[in-house]
Amino acid sequence: MSERARIRVFSVDDHPLLREGIAAIINNQADMSMVAQAASSQDAVEQYRKHKPDVTLMDLRLPDRSGIETMIAIRSEFPDARVIMLTTFEGDVEIKNALEAGARGYMLKSMPPKELVEVIRQVHAGKKRIPPQLAAQLAEHMSDEALTEREVEVLGQIAGGNRNRDIAERLFITEETVKVHIKHIMEKLGASDRTQAVAIGIRRGIIQL
Repeated sequence: MSERARIRVFSVDDHPLLREGIAAIINNQADMSMVAQAASSQDAVEQYRKHKPDVTLMDLRLPDRSGIETMIAIRSEFPDARVIMLTTFEGDVEIKNALEAGARGYMLKSMPPKELVEVIRQVHAGKKRIPPQLAAQLAEHMSDEALTEREVEVLGQIAGGNRNRDIAERLFITEETVKVHIKHIMEKLGASDRTQAVAIGIRRGIIQL
């Protein structure tokens, strides 16, 4: 197959070992080639401009800013950019944010290589692709009431081990208001206590530690 007919793939990940592994899988396919790699958000935007790949594999967590922010930066210049988020995180909130920001696919790093290349082909063909278990997770929380920005801040403070009084001081609100926020957080997340609320928040990608 001529170089021109191949799907030109670009990999953005800050783990060299993972990038090498992905490159080996891609270059092993008769219809694909790895045209560039990047380890940071800034590098990703520069490399994208230079190579204009067909499909980009984007890690969700990069050292300088998130993969979602990086994708938004690329898509603001190249609206047709086809980006697949590649991550170890299964949080429904992050999947939703990524898809709303324009991701064409969402893959877990634990998935078999043959699934990865299949998703690349489908996204290249103009389709969107989310694995069934992630789609099920999205659907499960579709009707949930989302946490407000302030509630996310409060949950982050709880995760940091802060007491109500500390949270009130840090966010310049009263302790009474903090209690109201916590009550709402528990109700929305279906948590029985603060520890469980934090665990659910991390698992669903609402907060990061």
